[in-house]
Amino acid sequence: MSSLSSSSPKHHQLYAAWTDEELVRALHQDDSLAFAEIYERYWELLLGTAYRKLSSREMAEELVQDLFAALWLKRHTQEIQTLKSYLLKAVKYRVIDVLKARLTQTAYLEHTRLHTTPEDHSTEETVAADDLSLALLASLMTMPEHTREVFRLSRLEHQSVPEIAVRLNLSRKTVEYHLTRALKALRVSLRDFLTVVMLGLWS
Repeated sequence: MSSLSSSSPKHHQLYAAWTDEELVRALHQDDSLAFAEIYERYWELLLGTAYRKLSSREMAEELVQDLFAALWLKRHTQEIQTLKSYLLKAVKYRVIDVLKARLTQTAYLEHTRLHTTPEDHSTEETVAADDLSLALLASLMTMPEHTREVFRLSRLEHQSVPEIAVRLNLSRKTVEYHLTRALKALRVSLRDFLTVVMLGLWS
């Protein structure tokens, strides 16, 4: 996409002064510079929106790049009334698709756990479990360092509050504060998953 932004400063200033409606009309007429201006105008907003929901910059960047690629490829057929609203709605639905994929994977792993014997461990299940662990780690990385460490010791190493307090040289109340904070953050991040589930039940 960077090549689209290599126009002269004069052209850049010209397109930067255009309204969204003018840019959309130019986009329908195959104007790549208008497309480049849309990209520059809304890239940061869309990336931030996707990142807040996915907690993965790499995944958010890939999602937004795909969105802009689709915007250009379907420029003759898309009905765009309000550009900003259109792009934000497009990000929303793409994020929901990603969350649905995550939810499906989680449900599959739980089903597999309940319906297989302890000796049944295929390569595919191991890879899926590894992917789930990476997703969990990515979510934990969004937490402050102390909060993340308290959660890791409590939930992954199964240490008690007193044990964590001694290990980190913190008071028990401080440990409980960080643990509560971590669980609250996870509940917020899981809210999207629950929303997807409810949408599926009512669809």
